[in-house]
Amino acid sequence: MKLKNILIVVSDMERAKQFYHELFGLDVILDQEGNAVLTEGLVLQEKTVWEEAVGQKSVVGNAGMELYFEETDMAGFRDKLREYPEKIQYLTPPAEGEELIRLYDPDGHLIEIRKR
Repeated sequence: MKLKNILIVVSDMERAKQFYHELFGLDVILDQEGNAVLTEGLVLQEKTVWEEAVGQKSVVGNAGMELYFEETDMAGFRDKLREYPEKIQYLTPPAEGEELIRLYDPDGHLIEIRKR
């Protein structure tokens, strides 16, 4: 068996695609019917599509999971965060010299970034 993708539910597909592209460099490989497959195996699915598929309301961003990224240029990544046009919520804010940042995406999914 082989894990192929990780899917997260999002409330605003365009906003989520922009967030993951601008900050993490993930590009859209496939975009159709409320689903977007991004590079590195991340899949975004619109909340309404998820709810229809499983027959239940989704609980988005409950911090029951975490996406993990490694970055070689933490100073450059901190610059990206400062320049990002929307407010970003942090669990562990970016600080000069630190090798760990934890933040939430626009839907409240927890993301950890560590220096590689």
